[in-house]
Amino acid sequence: MIVFDLECSNGHKFEGWFKSSESFDEQFQKGLLTCPECGDTDIKRLLSPVRTTRARPDEQGAKDKKDSIDYKKLAKEVINYINKNFEYVGTNFAKEALKMHYGVSEKRNIRGSATADEEEMLKKEGIDFFKLPFELPKDDEDKN
Repeated sequence: MIVFDLECSNGHKFEGWFKSSESFDEQFQKGLLTCPECGDTDIKRLLSPVRTTRARPDEQGAKDKKDSIDYKKLAKEVINYINKNFEYVGTNFAKEALKMHYGVSEKRNIRGSATADEEEMLKKEGIDFFKLPFELPKDDEDKN
């Protein structure tokens, strides 16, 4: 998953989450990106502050251990954030997404479930969404 800072031609800045850089490029070229505030499709990618460093070969082993990421912990934090900050709409996810897309209801962060047919319909309507598990599988550490 990769996050880009985006801006519409009206100056609204927002984040876009994509499966990969290629996924962003594909959606951008097809004109599928829209501003969540005004619906503008004239979107540009902003430069994001990124820090890169190069370690000397003799330092690489120590650096790898120090900078290792606990991906399971990170995934738990992301899921907990979504559960706390997105309204759960259950099986009404597609209906609520359509209402927001067409201005019937106010835009907000929602989470829920949709059938494969509903997901396909949302894609055809140009509604961006992404799927995440609501819970992570428990491992032996979590059972104790």
